[in-house]
Amino acid sequence: MPKAPRQLDSRIEIVTPENIAFDYVLAGPFRRLPAYLIDVGIRLGVLVSLLFAMVVVGIAGVAGLGFGVFLVTWFVLSWFYGGLFETFWNGQTPGKRVMGLRVLAVDGRPINALQAVLRNVLRDVDAWPIVGYGGAAGLPLYMLGLVTMAANDHYQRLGDWACGTIVVVEKRAQLRGLAQIGQEEVLAFARQLPPNFTSTRALSQALAAYVARRARFSPARRIELARTLAEPLIERFHLPPDTNPDLLLCALYYRAFVADRPATAAQPGAQQAMTDAGSP
Repeated sequence: MPKAPRQLDSRIEIVTPENIAFDYVLAGPFRRLPAYLIDVGIRLGVLVSLLFAMVVVGIAGVAGLGFGVFLVTWFVLSWFYGGLFETFWNGQTPGKRVMGLRVLAVDGRPINALQAVLRNVLRDVDAWPIVGYGGAAGLPLYMLGLVTMAANDHYQRLGDWACGTIVVVEKRAQLRGLAQIGQEEVLAFARQLPPNFTSTRALSQALAAYVARRARFSPARRIELARTLAEPLIERFHLPPDTNPDLLLCALYYRAFVADRPATAAQPGAQQAMTDAGSP
């Protein structure tokens, strides 16, 4: 029975029960930290604004009414802020939405209300140890959560493990313009391709998507991703079996989009997606 391919980086493929495959980039702790800080800032801002409003309207000390309102608000924000937002915003809090993150179930499905609430309630367990005031209150260090995330390939903290959830990066990038191709090795390889090569629409779209995004991948991941498309092309062009798949796709991109075009069509406003084309 063939072994599952070893995960090379933070990209994973999830096959849903409907046999639909989705490719995701997992969000690690340092990518999730800014989103968490944004959410903390929003909660603090709501509490400070509430205190200011109570002082202005004069109910802060009316028979403990203001203090009671403040405690209820603090309780809701502390325990249900993340759960409510992730339930009704499809796995996102305001901080996650700003940073382009989303919580999903491990099978790729949207999370349900129970998963959303429980993973946020268990955040207090991930926060240990807590320093200051004898451990009853103080500054959470989140060391337990960090150690747990570092111990698994999906960057799941204890709350994610218990609820069967992961945090992924939303795909926002859009292709604009032509990527610049300037690596000599790519240009030399492109000149070796058949002069009558013409790219189909589907192949052109695949090449454009690959070259625009390849700079985000590790070298090993580039080879793995490029091989699927490159293998039939290697046979078609009668190239050596050990031809670098990444180099071939870059050369084909050059022939399909850049070669024989006027310089003004390829340069202004183009993205620099090929800083190290052809590197192993």
